[in-house]
Amino acid sequence: MGQFKVNRFVSPLLAIRQAMRQACLNVGRDPGSVQLVAVSKTHPAEMVDQVAIAGHSLFGENRVQEAREKMARVQQPGLQWHLIGPLQRNKVKWAVQLFQMIQSVDSVELAQEINRRMPEDRIMPVLLQVNVGGEKQKSGLHPVDLPKVAREVAQLPHLSLQGLMTVPPFTEDPQQSRPFFQTLAELARSTHAMAIPGVSMDTLSMGMSHDFEVAIEEGATLVRIGSSLFGRRDG
Repeated sequence: MGQFKVNRFVSPLLAIRQAMRQACLNVGRDPGSVQLVAVSKTHPAEMVDQVAIAGHSLFGENRVQEAREKMARVQQPGLQWHLIGPLQRNKVKWAVQLFQMIQSVDSVELAQEINRRMPEDRIMPVLLQVNVGGEKQKSGLHPVDLPKVAREVAQLPHLSLQGLMTVPPFTEDPQQSRPFFQTLAELARSTHAMAIPGVSMDTLSMGMSHDFEVAIEEGATLVRIGSSLFGRRDG
């Protein structure tokens, strides 16, 4: 008889889901209101397959070229993919073929290019990335520009604006991320109050391995977790 090989991703996946559930219960939220985006950037297709076999189907990638090569090697069917990293306009033609959501729209020009590249019979769900920490090295809209950009994106027929995303300044103490998550949640509320036709602010993508519980307490509906599931990245 062959030796049974234990899937090493089952245990961390269960631990993350339990922590997500507890964070929801801490603030009276439905645990079903938050999804895990397994951040597979820099990790091989074989790892994606093992996480999928362990029972997870939603993955996040940062780079279009890496994702394109990786997806071609993934064996497990029915997976969903989100682009969570910066998108160059010359990569949009590939991004619209590969991903089921683009979380990192940070300009009207990028949104227009996505709209231009979309097939006539498809609509791409997108999030607007907001630079809540005002960090020069990070992508994202300035919060002041959000209302204008949201109105312009809403006019694009092949995009569906569904919410906001942010990457706050890194800090070892997850509690120090809380004000940035609160800011994004407030921006979503104020954008929702504008009642822009076709625009939903139901999705908040915020929180990573070190601070996702705090993000959930402040309203995250998508948490992007890599190292706690896959281990430390190679790059």
